[in-house]
Amino acid sequence: MKIVKDNTDDEQPVLVDQELLAEFKNSPQIAFQKIVKKYQERIYWQIRRLTKNHQDAEDVMQNVFIKAWNGLPKFREEANLYTWLYRIAFNETHTFLTKRSKMTNVDLDPPLFENRLSTNGEDISGEEIEAILYKALETLPEKQRQVFNLKYFDELKFKEISEMLGTSVGGLKASYHLAVKKIEEILKTI
Repeated sequence: MKIVKDNTDDEQPVLVDQELLAEFKNSPQIAFQKIVKKYQERIYWQIRRLTKNHQDAEDVMQNVFIKAWNGLPKFREEANLYTWLYRIAFNETHTFLTKRSKMTNVDLDPPLFENRLSTNGEDISGEEIEAILYKALETLPEKQRQVFNLKYFDELKFKEISEMLGTSVGGLKASYHLAVKKIEEILKTI
């Protein structure tokens, strides 16, 4: 059995994908729990960056893992498990956001300081910085935003992103560079 160390502090060994998939054939529920434990945080933050809301991210993530549970018996083992889960998460998030945009939304609890973004000698809280970054990300075209999120937040290599999105590494680097430049320009105005 091949074991790889996880980057967490609890020092528990993490099974590689092939072993989890083999275990899934013999003990589906136990192996699925291990898969969820291994990938739920990465999937959550990928969804959260797009939904910008904890509750929405939790709802979408639940749908992602339901689809994963239903799809694992037919999973092609030559694919990377995280790449497969990422695609499910991206599609579920996109579906969720599309449905939500078609609904009429009324904000019953608007932020109190929605327009307070300038520093003018004032300290900016971490939440305010995060809000500024997310607003900057919203201005990017979807492809650039997606590449930026995967590279910057998920810290994936361009080769991994290329496999996920089916795009050339050169094209991804260009998209990432353009995204960074646009974000930098927006942040300079604050």
